[in-house]
Amino acid sequence: MHAKEVGPGASDKALAFALKERQNCLSDREWRHRLRGYGYDVRLTPEGPVLTLLATGVALGRLDPA
Repeated sequence: MHAKEVGPGASDKALAFALKERQNCLSDREWRHRLRGYGYDVRLTPEGPVLTLLATGVALGRLDPA
């Protein structure tokens, strides 16, 4: 999955992808680095971490820890 997907459910798929990637990483730093390779970023907000598109900064949704 890359950040170019659009349409209904694309942000849900991106959030699920990001959380699945987190399970494969040893640290938050590695996870964020891998997500950047796919065109995503994790921004820390007062409400919690938010998945965004790296190129535009558009928020896709909040990342709730599993």
